[in-house]
Amino acid sequence: MKGPAIFLAQFASDEAPFNSLDSITKWAASLGYKGVQIPTWDGRLFDLEKAAESQTYADEVKGICAANGVEITELSTHLQGQLVASHPAYDKLFDGFAPTQVHNNPEARTAWAIDQVKMAAKASERFGCTSHATFSGALMWHLMYPWPQRPAGLVEEGFAELARRWKPIFDVFDEYNVDACFELHPGEDLHDGVTFERFLEAVDNHPRCNILYDPSHFVLQQLDYVQFIDFYHERIKAFHVKDAEFRPNGKAGVYGSYSGWTERPGRFRSLGDGQVDFTQIFTKLGHYGYDGWAVLEWECAFKHPEQGAAEGAPFIAKHLIRKPTHAFDDFAGGDVDGDMIRQVLGLPTN
Repeated sequence: MKGPAIFLAQFASDEAPFNSLDSITKWAASLGYKGVQIPTWDGRLFDLEKAAESQTYADEVKGICAANGVEITELSTHLQGQLVASHPAYDKLFDGFAPTQVHNNPEARTAWAIDQVKMAAKASERFGCTSHATFSGALMWHLMYPWPQRPAGLVEEGFAELARRWKPIFDVFDEYNVDACFELHPGEDLHDGVTFERFLEAVDNHPRCNILYDPSHFVLQQLDYVQFIDFYHERIKAFHVKDAEFRPNGKAGVYGSYSGWTERPGRFRSLGDGQVDFTQIFTKLGHYGYDGWAVLEWECAFKHPEQGAAEGAPFIAKHLIRKPTHAFDDFAGGDVDGDMIRQVLGLPTN
């Protein structure tokens, strides 16, 4: 496993050192980060269209990062991926994720989003990235709770439509040898293991349909985030190191009561401040041979982002596991042969 790395989306701003790729990567490296995950929608840091079209531009971006001591871990199209599939109920809210020329035009916005994600596949290949971070979008999130009763076949058609939109995108990712990794997240049709499985079946188990593992979203859903790795480790190709806590009370639980982040029972926290057992997670991922990046995604309603970032690099570094080359008790072993094995078992030797 490689790391520590940091997702830049929550830190980019109009203020130095967060307003350019050069200055923000210097800042990240100064905290001990070795990699950066780049949000492709933030023009202060990155131009996705140029990266897809020009190897020269991609080399310039790589050069800036390398000169400042960091690598590009993945590109992210979380906002664009959200718009690949979006229910009309969210049109006004999600227009803000897209350029003004496609506002109030859902079909044009969807086409723009699909083109953006496809460009990210090509740009990823230019950077030598083999994984890409994104969202699935949602046609059915407003139907999550089964009331009113869902008509038979509705969920199946929802996944079928989601598959129709994503399968051609996966084919582009396959062309560029990049895995599309969905962050399984409330608000997305793909938000847990079951929904991922249903979608995977709908896209005929496409090899480029994979997972960005983020335990924080599973804490908020009360899902076993450690056992999840046992089930899906073959599809986990990216990793957000993000903490969370769930503290239900007599008035509110999983659904959060429309409360703000500081009042919700389920809340994202800075690394080490929540309930996620990262020792178990890093151990499990190491056991299964995960060799991608461990990337901090910082989101916390209580702590300043710069403090969270400064604490995040040593936290991740402390949890990185170097796999052993031999068993810890090899010193007590000895040479064995077939006759000795049979003797130990109390069986006659040959």
